[in-house]
Amino acid sequence: MTGILFLEQLLNGLGFGLMLFLLAAGLTLVFGIMDVLNLAHGSLFMSGAYVAAQAHQQSGSFVAAILLAVLVTVVVAALLEVLLMRQLYKRDHLAQVLATFGVILVADDVVKMIWGPSPVMAPTPAALSGPIEIIDGLPYPAYRLVILGAGVLVALALYLLVNHTRIGMRVRAGASDRPMAELMGVHVGRIFNGVFLLGAALAALAGALMGPIVAVQVGMGEQILIPALVVLVIGGIGSVRGAFVAALLVGLVDTIGRAFLPMLLRATLPPATAADLGPLFAEVAMYALMVVVLIFRPSGLFSARA
Repeated sequence: MTGILFLEQLLNGLGFGLMLFLLAAGLTLVFGIMDVLNLAHGSLFMSGAYVAAQAHQQSGSFVAAILLAVLVTVVVAALLEVLLMRQLYKRDHLAQVLATFGVILVADDVVKMIWGPSPVMAPTPAALSGPIEIIDGLPYPAYRLVILGAGVLVALALYLLVNHTRIGMRVRAGASDRPMAELMGVHVGRIFNGVFLLGAALAALAGALMGPIVAVQVGMGEQILIPALVVLVIGGIGSVRGAFVAALLVGLVDTIGRAFLPMLLRATLPPATAADLGPLFAEVAMYALMVVVLIFRPSGLFSARA
């Protein structure tokens, strides 16, 4: 294990954590503020990845592909909100889980109908396909650096929006005491609709950015949804700051574990067995982190809406 390799995996973990944050931020806003458990959030992530991959292949413009992916996903989310989610706002969480799980099944079948069951190639932008030498001996993919930068900028913008704008003030007011906020003239229904669409936009952005470095395939939304839910629990439901910190922790634990646990296991196990058990133990480490946090902080690292 060299210092250069560790630093490289540290950057990979931060990048993965920031993309997890984009997905988990939408979840924590919708669940923590609107009290709606939307399992179909991962399908919006998948929508962003597929639309961006298709648009990039046909247009050659990565920026245009991202914008189109976000726009299409927001339109889909608006239809989902009108046709289904409004019927679930006053239902219990079990009804929300069952209904949105059904949306996952429908979304997977729709993707198969449009793009087929095989994975879709999401090309890396030509201008970002090469490496950049961060320090001597550490060439790092330029595209992953863009992901890091984009994740930090979006996280900062979301923090400022929620905590330092009038819109954010109204969101927090509606979440804390909806009847009083409505008496004060706040259109809480419109605010909540905007929160739902913002969450969808963040999920689509994460999917579009992750497409070139992961497999764009049916079911990718469910695969990323589980770590996002872990982030939601660790950070504290309703806390954007908590989602940010927890996403970085989960991203680092998962990435560094997958990179180095097989190397450590090879000291006592056959190489094939170590290669199989390493990723499994890395995934277990993510859940172990959640258990440890919940033992000492049952409500998560940060209070709701912090």
